[in-house]
Amino acid sequence: MKLEILGTGCAKCKTLEAVAKEAVAKVGGFHQVIKVDDIMEIMKYNVVSTPALVIDGIVKSTGKVLNVDEVIALMNH
Repeated sequence: MKLEILGTGCAKCKTLEAVAKEAVAKVGGFHQVIKVDDIMEIMKYNVVSTPALVIDGIVKSTGKVLNVDEVIALMNH
């Protein structure tokens, strides 16, 4: 599973990245967490507010910092 954090480097983006890494560690298994800060790449997802969480190419959340349990729930859907 590939989790992408879309954001240009703001505090919320960094927090979501840390939360995603914590969620992956809690779940176990092999999952990638990738930080995407290139605005052209972010625009490909049609995301208007960051941070955004993309799981396996599907935008799951935009504009808010999720907690660990919320990220795990999105990973399981």
